[in-house]
Amino acid sequence: MFEELMSPGALSALLQVLMIDLVLAGDNAVAVGLAAGGLPQEQRKKAILYGLIAAVVMRIGFALITTQLLGIVGLLFAGGLLLLWVCWKMWRELRQQAEPEEAAAEAVLDADPGTEPTGAVAARQPKKFKDAFLQILIADVSMSLDNVLAVAGAAREHPGILVFGLLLSIALMGVAATWIAKLLHRYRWIGYVGLIIVLYVALHMMWEGHRTVVVDLNKVDQYNAVMPDALDIGPEEVARQQAH
Repeated sequence: MFEELMSPGALSALLQVLMIDLVLAGDNAVAVGLAAGGLPQEQRKKAILYGLIAAVVMRIGFALITTQLLGIVGLLFAGGLLLLWVCWKMWRELRQQAEPEEAAAEAVLDADPGTEPTGAVAARQPKKFKDAFLQILIADVSMSLDNVLAVAGAAREHPGILVFGLLLSIALMGVAATWIAKLLHRYRWIGYVGLIIVLYVALHMMWEGHRTVVVDLNKVDQYNAVMPDALDIGPEEVARQQAH
């Protein structure tokens, strides 16, 4: 067991999982902070607390079903496509959200009444508790699914690391989300590293997913006939795909 975890493939999956959890937990916390920023101080803490609890619950729920769904033929490829959309969202946020909105989120998350969102950012935020909480729930659903799907894709071949990654994502959202959001605000390059890793996971899932479909449909010979020799599906890969 320990030797398997220390293999190059397992260590690579572990590093991917750690970075994915770090970046997506921080993004979720920023989204919660921005949504709660337009509320009065007494309602803000409640909205942030409820939002982080909802994110933890959703990550647990998605973790219970996503790993099973990825075993269905074709859904691994579909999951890769979904993660490409996640990459686009992350890229757009890194390019456009930048300083003003992240500073507003940090002002909300630090629980200091002396630091309040200002200007156009505050003006765009919801003022009613139910509106803010609905915005938080929508962000939680999207980001929780993104997180679980990315972790499952990165560690699909290593069940121990998969479980660890899902538990870590839950723990980070429950304990350290606010601190991580501040870390990502200070060191923006971490977000770009996370984006690259999620992009790699998405492309890898699409590559593995389309070859799984070929094996399942018994079209290996036809596939190998049109693909370059270096990309052929060999007997070992067929056996591995059929084992899942």
